[in-house]
Amino acid sequence: MEKIAIFVDVQNIYYTTRQAYRGQFNYRRFWESINANAQIITAIAYAIDSGDSGQHKFQTALKHIGFQVKLKPYIQRADGSAKGDWDVGITIDILETAATVDKVVLLSGDGDFAILLDRISSIHKVNTAVYAVPQLTAKSLIDACDQFHAITDDDLL
Repeated sequence: MEKIAIFVDVQNIYYTTRQAYRGQFNYRRFWESINANAQIITAIAYAIDSGDSGQHKFQTALKHIGFQVKLKPYIQRADGSAKGDWDVGITIDILETAATVDKVVLLSGDGDFAILLDRISSIHKVNTAVYAVPQLTAKSLIDACDQFHAITDDDLL
């Protein structure tokens, strides 16, 4: 059975599914479809902790599904802008995990991850898959992965 590691850029998936479809991604259905055909070795969801009770409930649901949830505090800058991305953390975890699995699955449309997928494919000969909203996904990321799975309204709650 294929060994898989899953990495979820929660903010990216939340905002892109909301923008494209006005809905929320169905993580349970996603988990069940992957788990039916492969062995999930690790699954990490990277989120921002703003202290919101609805967000806490969502993070608890992810844990019940089987995800490890990593949180980073929400930072509001003096100029009104906000900071809270997990790109470096996701990258480090993928680099540390890629040698131990057959496939890395990334849920994100962020083109910054394209070079990472190219690197782990060439060094570790690992297959890569990306799940993301097509119209809001960087072409470079789609080109870098072995399999692109378009998130559509069928994948929503």
